[in-house]
Amino acid sequence: MSATTAIDPPDSELVRLANKPPWYTSLFVQLLVAIVAGIAVGWLWPDVGGSLKPLADGFIKLIKMLIAPIIFCTVVLGIAHVGDLKSVGRIGVKALIYFEAVTTFALLFGLLVGNLVKPGAGFSIDPQTLASGAEAVAKKTNDGELPHTVEFLLGIIPSSVISAFAENALLQVLFFAVLFGLALAKFGEHGPPVVMEFIDHLSHIFFTIIGWIMRLAPIGAFGAMAYIIGQYGIGSLGSYGKLIAACYAAALLFIVILAAIARLFAGVNLWKFLVYIKDEMFLALGTASTEVVLPRIMAKLTNAGCSRTTTGLVVPTGYSFNLDGATLYLSICVLFLAQALGVDLSLGEQITAVLVLMLTSKGMAGVPGSSFLALSATVAAIGHGAIPVAAVALLLGADRIMDSMRVSVNLLGNCVATLVVANWEGQLDKERMRKVLDGEAVPPLEDPDPMAAEDEFDVASRG
Repeated sequence: MSATTAIDPPDSELVRLANKPPWYTSLFVQLLVAIVAGIAVGWLWPDVGGSLKPLADGFIKLIKMLIAPIIFCTVVLGIAHVGDLKSVGRIGVKALIYFEAVTTFALLFGLLVGNLVKPGAGFSIDPQTLASGAEAVAKKTNDGELPHTVEFLLGIIPSSVISAFAENALLQVLFFAVLFGLALAKFGEHGPPVVMEFIDHLSHIFFTIIGWIMRLAPIGAFGAMAYIIGQYGIGSLGSYGKLIAACYAAALLFIVILAAIARLFAGVNLWKFLVYIKDEMFLALGTASTEVVLPRIMAKLTNAGCSRTTTGLVVPTGYSFNLDGATLYLSICVLFLAQALGVDLSLGEQITAVLVLMLTSKGMAGVPGSSFLALSATVAAIGHGAIPVAAVALLLGADRIMDSMRVSVNLLGNCVATLVVANWEGQLDKERMRKVLDGEAVPPLEDPDPMAAEDEFDVASRG
């Protein structure tokens, strides 16, 4: 019998290495190549890049068509298994408290950065040159407007169940799913198991389709990046260099703050978590959309120890109430506009801006040109005559470049919110989380969960 030396890997490790998929099958590698290729095409052949937007639009539409049914199945199954109305209420209240605290901090943090960096200093814009700005903003926003607070809250209640799904209104779908799940849970052991089984099978089917669609993710990311660079050009980076640098620097600092929150309030190492969700982060960055990764983020959070109920309630709600990146960007832009016009906003006017943005930022999700509408409402509320609402048009050249910053912070902020609320509610399996983030093998979830299942492409993506 031959002795095994200390440097010889165990048989299980040899089997794992032998079965390891080739590096080029990793979704992370494919997305990285696609994003770099998209930037190159948009830079070298801007006309070609500008025509590739349908690739991104098609991929995003494929994902969006499944988001509503996936949220419905996930929330219904999670609540039906818990069967506790008080628990659902606690999760919702805790999530909203967290959202309000963190987004308010993001607004104040953005003001701090804007006052220190002064991204608009040196522009010296003449207000008389902004005569056509209002028309440009109206075109960008399709003459829309943000809903008022009461209108926004009433909008959570769907006019019909069918319209909620047809219009892909996530909060409305979530509202109906909570009611349906609670009604199903009320039956308890005497309830119709066939309904639960049917919804469970449906969720598996939807996630299988998502697995197929994700094969097209690199094509979508390539088209999105080629369009952004081809349409807006690298030159815009120079014109708005200070603003862009300020926003991205603020985003990095805010991520450090999120890391501290995750460590203190959930015991989670955010760097390891970022490595765990790197595919989703790159896809969100490449397509400038967080919705395209919503199903996979929910799956990974659940697989890593967050309860299905918490994940199903917090993540979709966060898409409307927890826009950390967007609020950070908006507060910096308010100061940018004032500085570009040579206006010195008083402390009271800056506080007014924060109060207005606290309200307008909650109704931004799904509204075309929402950042421009929120800024227009804020400028109007400040009531400073030297800052015309048309000044918001100054940001048209840089807004699209900021999408990557906004979506990355929004996505990470929602993940941290889910971890914190799950831990707060005692529904975070920290030992499972530690093993998953360390790359260790974990047993299947005791409660069969469609979100934890991965198809062969997902497994290959991990490399």
